[in-house]
Amino acid sequence: MPILIFFIVHWYISLFSQTFFDHRYASHRAFTMSPFWEKFFYVFAFITQGSSYLTPRGYAIMHRMHHAYTDTKKDPHSPKYSKNLFDMMWRTYRFYSDINNGRMAIDKQFTKNLPDWKSFDKFAQSIWTRIAWVAIYVFIYLSLAPSLWWFLLLPLTIMMNPLHGVIINWFAHKYGYTNHKMNNTSKNLMPVDLFMMGEGYHNDHHHKPSNANFGSKWYEIDPVYYVILLFNKLRIIRLNRTA
Repeated sequence: MPILIFFIVHWYISLFSQTFFDHRYASHRAFTMSPFWEKFFYVFAFITQGSSYLTPRGYAIMHRMHHAYTDTKKDPHSPKYSKNLFDMMWRTYRFYSDINNGRMAIDKQFTKNLPDWKSFDKFAQSIWTRIAWVAIYVFIYLSLAPSLWWFLLLPLTIMMNPLHGVIINWFAHKYGYTNHKMNNTSKNLMPVDLFMMGEGYHNDHHHKPSNANFGSKWYEIDPVYYVILLFNKLRIIRLNRTA
């Protein structure tokens, strides 16, 4: 069905922009890119993430704090300090909002080498831009959904980025298996990550955060890593040797 195809495509392209640009580039600098390509992927993230767009700077600071303070009260999204996953999502939102609006004192270690396009983010994050995206999604569902039942997917479409985040930050700190002994609760959700494009190898990622390849076992295939290798070959990015 066309609406299901739309949902699946949106799931994966928004997830790709989040894990490729916000996570591996902005947060961990697993590779570098020119100012032109940085702006290109900024716009790409905005288009693919839509109403749930997160600023790369805000995302990166929050994610760096997660690695530095995993499973402590300073962790922006630890299941240990939330009653349920909705409570954790709200706590994460408050952290993100305080970071973006300058209401939180940020340690300098979390602000190095961050992409920052203030004028674009002001537009991309405005309430009117988010409302416009929601209107576009409603129009798509009205055009493609064969019945009203399919509108149950609309809230997931609108909140796609937080949905991706809660899957990893809640479930991958509660369920799964570990390849590496860590002093935190990070786990790999599944041996073959079909749904989260490598993000599900969370224990592997906590073991080596700056590694561009999130999988560590031969069967833990990280599809985004192979896109990174292709982009590196095409000189769109420059993969760091340590990554």
